[in-house]
Amino acid sequence: MVPAPAQRTATAIAHPLHTAVLVVAMFFWTLSGRITAGRMRASATPHVIPLYITSILFEWAVLAFIIWGVRRHGGSLEAVLGPSWTSARRFFKDLGIAVAFWFVSGLLLVAFSRLLRADTGAQVQFLLPRTSVEVAVWILVAITAGICEEALFRGYLQRQFIAFTHSVPLGLILSAVVFGAGHAYQGLRSATLIGIYGLMFGLLAERRKSVRPGMMAHAWQDTLSGIALRFRQ
Repeated sequence: MVPAPAQRTATAIAHPLHTAVLVVAMFFWTLSGRITAGRMRASATPHVIPLYITSILFEWAVLAFIIWGVRRHGGSLEAVLGPSWTSARRFFKDLGIAVAFWFVSGLLLVAFSRLLRADTGAQVQFLLPRTSVEVAVWILVAITAGICEEALFRGYLQRQFIAFTHSVPLGLILSAVVFGAGHAYQGLRSATLIGIYGLMFGLLAERRKSVRPGMMAHAWQDTLSGIALRFRQ
């Protein structure tokens, strides 16, 4: 009799209370973002640099909190990010995957945006950089988002949700929903589109068992989209 293949069991990388605190903090951050977005849309000349800096500080603080919780649970940074680059070959392989993912996901995102009739550019006009200084700080925001948001949503929350629900598909969906909800200030259609985009990143992270390719693709996408929308404006 042939034994059944062993089923992969996912284990939590941090205490459930740590995850609950993080989700509550994200809820209040999202609520604050909606209020701030409303005020900035009403302003003829919104001051974006204070918002950029606040976002950078908050996201790095969240990443520090994640690392603290994971290490307190007996884990390491690799538990969140995936295996480190031990050679140039591994780095360039992830870089190639990031470029391919960015291209394919971008095409899918255009298709979904047309299907949902979601214009994310119109929803974030007030956030776009206008001066050279704002562009420079925007790039820092994009790099921060690529690193911290992938670590948060795909490296941490996705793994936690998979462990809590004992289901990989459900864990991916829950992480994508939270990711989309975190961008609720852009409106329902745009948040739904971003949630779908998050699901693509989740599939990549689950396939690679690493968020490092997603970090590179995410940072590049945010940098390019912000600058491109600025010139379109």
